[in-house]
Amino acid sequence: MIENKHIIRLKELVAALPEEPGVYQFFDEQDKIIYVGKAKRLKRRVASYFNKVHDIAKTNVMVKKIADIKHLVVETEEDALLLENNLIKKHQPRYNILLKDDKSYPWICIKKETYPRVFITRQLVKDGSEYFGPYTSVRMVRTLMDLIRSLYKLRTCSLKLNEESISQGKFKACLEYHIGNCKAPCEGKETFEEYRQTIAEIRHILKGNIRMVTDFLHEKMQTFAADYKYEDAHKLKEKLDLLENYKSKSTIVSPTIDNIDVYSILSDEDTAYVNFVKVVNGAIIQAHTIEIKKKLNESDPELLLMGIVEIRQKFGSTAKEIIVPFQLDMSMQNVGFIVPQRGDKKKLLDMSLRNVKYFRQEKLKQLERIQPKKHSDRILEGMKKDFRLKDLPVHIECFDNSNIQGEHPVASCVVFRNAKPYKKDYRHFNIKTVIGANDFASMEEIIYRRYKRLLEEDKTLPQMIVIDGGKGQLGAALNALEKLDLRGKIAIVGIAKRLEEIFFPGDPYPLYLDKNSESLKVVQHLRNESHRFAITFHRQKRSKAFITSELDEVAGIGPKTTQSLITTFKSVENIKKTSLDDLEKCIGKSKALKLWKYFS
Repeated sequence: MIENKHIIRLKELVAALPEEPGVYQFFDEQDKIIYVGKAKRLKRRVASYFNKVHDIAKTNVMVKKIADIKHLVVETEEDALLLENNLIKKHQPRYNILLKDDKSYPWICIKKETYPRVFITRQLVKDGSEYFGPYTSVRMVRTLMDLIRSLYKLRTCSLKLNEESISQGKFKACLEYHIGNCKAPCEGKETFEEYRQTIAEIRHILKGNIRMVTDFLHEKMQTFAADYKYEDAHKLKEKLDLLENYKSKSTIVSPTIDNIDVYSILSDEDTAYVNFVKVVNGAIIQAHTIEIKKKLNESDPELLLMGIVEIRQKFGSTAKEIIVPFQLDMSMQNVGFIVPQRGDKKKLLDMSLRNVKYFRQEKLKQLERIQPKKHSDRILEGMKKDFRLKDLPVHIECFDNSNIQGEHPVASCVVFRNAKPYKKDYRHFNIKTVIGANDFASMEEIIYRRYKRLLEEDKTLPQMIVIDGGKGQLGAALNALEKLDLRGKIAIVGIAKRLEEIFFPGDPYPLYLDKNSESLKVVQHLRNESHRFAITFHRQKRSKAFITSELDEVAGIGPKTTQSLITTFKSVENIKKTSLDDLEKCIGKSKALKLWKYFS
């Protein structure tokens, strides 16, 4: 029984995972990482461990030992591969392969020299040189280097070139110059300014600003093709394809970032979530999210500081640089807070924010599955506060109307109970007293009819009414409630589509809720449902009216015959094109002849 509960809990964790690329970590009962894996789609990959018995016995043993699952979302599958590599090296989980040789991914280095060399390396040396990468594909690195060398004539020698030694004539041009691979800066045949401009252009390519390069290669490929040099053109096409898919910068690794902590925060009415990412030597080695319960309506800066102190103590962090999403009114000894606006550090902060959002979503999904009433009560409490209500809006009704230039005016009423659609109480309305396109009068009619009937049948009234529209529609609905002596007894708001403005009776200024607010999302769901329900009914009316007007003109063709014809031939246009013999098979000789003569 205990084991079943444990499996159910793990499956609930899996069900809440996103369909995004990332890295997942399995923990045992001692909270120790036993496996790290990467996935193009986290949810699908992790679910595969629990959906079947595996052929490899070791995998089945590992699955039985899983006590908890954590994950980190990244932008691309390549980022997931790099992060997986870093975490395996850091934690050496029991069920992962051992990376004994500590082989690292290749980088492209622009060496810190007067006349810089550009080359591939697997070693990062902190001497001020620039490193670009890392690259998961050796083929990609070599393609980039081949491209750079074909476009620019760079030196490959290890001579210690500077302006003084060159002016003194200490060096002679080597074979690379004579075969056209180098411009011989060692003899002053290429000036320092020219060489520096070349390096600047290469830097642009490695940073991903490769539009000018791809344009140049495309033009050259077309020239080769025009001259029937198809092999050369194909080689350039392969380079272009690789460059189109190329990303020079990984979100999660940068050699210029060393020993920093990254924090982000997201908060609800009563809970805050703080995400922590640890970066050492340019690579993420740790990620963790904590949940903080609010007691006295604490602000996000207060909660973030509490989270920072808690996490630094828990993980023994000594980082002297901390990246945060906003300025903090506090100083820590030998620690600096940074709020990045762009660049690699901003990318790390964005990734941390993305992960704290996913963590919050997972918690809410789990709560909805395990304790649906508690989940709905939390949403309703938020709505009660946001919309200034006296009672929890357990029963909400939303209205919308639909017509095209006044033709076939209809309306809809959708009902939500406990913040969810209650479809068996949905209602359609045919507008009866309004002629032409008058949305305000139509809204007044349906509100009056709806609540007059509920009062006559002694049925419960909703705690809240939502009107799809702005001040005009809201005013019309209020007129109807006034006639029924219900004004002030039921809370009512209008929602305008363009800016998602919430209008209240008697208040000239609209309310703007946060776009991530659950209250706004419930009202948007109501509005969208009522619009969908009204449009569907309107289409049915239009279609029925069109069919009736066409076939009712034919003497001897009644409603049952019309229904049989439409069921068989699908449309009036198809009926018009149908032969007399086919019509006879469907409705008999006499009626078929009348119909065929009419349309002929």
